[in-house]
Parts: sequence; C-alpha cells; structure tokens
Amino acid sequence: MSRSSARARAPRDDPDGIARRGDSGPAALNATRLVVVRHGETAWNVDTRIQGQLDIDLNDTGRRQARQVAGALADQPVDALYASDLARAWHTAGAIARATGAAAVADTGLRERAFGHFEGRTFAEIESRLPEEARRWRTRDPDFAPPPDGESLLTFRDRVTGAAAALAARHVGGLVVLVAHGGVLDILYRAATGQGLQAPRTWHLGNAAVNRLLWTPQGFSLVGWGDVAHLADDARDEHLVPRS
Repeated sequence: MSRSSARARAPRDDPDGIARRGDSGPAALNATRLVVVRHGETAWNVDTRIQGQLDIDLNDTGRRQARQVAGALADQPVDALYASDLARAWHTAGAIARATGAAAVADTGLRERAFGHFEGRTFAEIESRLPEEARRWRTRDPDFAPPPDGESLLTFRDRVTGAAAALAARHVGGLVVLVAHGGVLDILYRAATGQGLQAPRTWHLGNAAVNRLLWTPQGFSLVGWGDVAHLADDARDEHLVPRS
C-alpha cells in the first residue's frame, strides 16, 4: 500500500451493470463508477465523541468491519483506491487494498470536516457547554464554522465535491473506491440527489457500508446506498448523529 501512487488496472466486465449500460453513448463513455465507504467503527463513534480531523484509529469492531467490507469488494474490478489519510479511514482502505490488489493512495481532500473545538467533545457536552454553537450546528447553518479553525458546511462541501470529482476524472470508464468519513459521505449523497445543505438527513451513514455513485462531468448521481449485507452489526453511532 502506497501513499503516493495507484496501480492502473486493465478494464474488466462491469460486475453490477452500472457504468457500461448502453456504453455506446457519450454519457457512459464519460462516466466513472464510485464505491464510497465510511471507515469502520472507532471507540469515539461508540462514545458519540466528535472526531473531526483528530487521528482516531479503529476499534476491534471497526477492524472486523474493515475486513468485512474488504471481502464484499474483493471481486470488484477496482481501478483505483483513494482514502483519507486519517488512521480510521486509512486502515479501512488497507484492508480493501489487500483484498482487491489495488494500491491505496492518501488524499487529504477526503478528510472529515474540521470541527474546531467541537473535536474531542461528545454531542451532549457540546449541547450543554456551547448551546448557541450547538444550535447553529444542529440546524446546519451553512456559514457556521466551529472556532477556532473549523470548516463551514459551504467550505466543506466545496472541498469534498472538488476532491471526489477530481479523483473520478482521472479514471473515466473505471471503478474507483473512496474511503472516507460520515461527513464526506453526507456531502456526496446530497450532491448526487440534489439535497440542499440544510435539508434534514433521512439517509444512513453506516460504518463500512457500501455506497455507489456515478460521476460524469455533469456531476454525481446515486446508484445505491447503505448496503450492509456484509456486516454482522450496525454502526453504533449512526442513529445519534444530528439529522437536522
């Protein structure tokens, strides 16, 4: 596994019949299939503690989930594998790399949102100690950037969609796996479905779930979301993340 280069792969048959459907058309020729995976579980997920860009590693459940999602992707024709360089995503990507033979490449554009002084605090602590900031976070104020150096939703959206589009554009006609974080997946789902930044979240962001998107120069579209058939347990913190 390398942090600097990806191994190119020869094209193979499309295992899910998505990107090469009607492949004589211009849209199919310009499309990249994306499999987007949230990292496996961490101890801070269990504690409902904000990780942001702090480098928290997988717990035992997360390591098992990483192996499970790797097994689910083992027979996929992966052309490239990119991951956030934070340990929880990087080590999840490592399991996928071993299963698929694709070299993992770190990309900081796939990091979780920077949450400033929210990082390291539980949801309950934020609500009790920082009520006005908690309100702006909970209501998804697009301009709110947690001090002192957090990202606003607007800045975060531009970073994530820009990074994902740039990576997809390198592998037109291929299958790219992105391993990232809950916030990153939320942004990509919204981009693919036309949901605004302030729309209440009704979709799941499960640890180590398989999510499928299609990218073309016109943007992202949704193919499938939240496949957890390969997992024995659901993510611990999924139902606790603020959805409004």
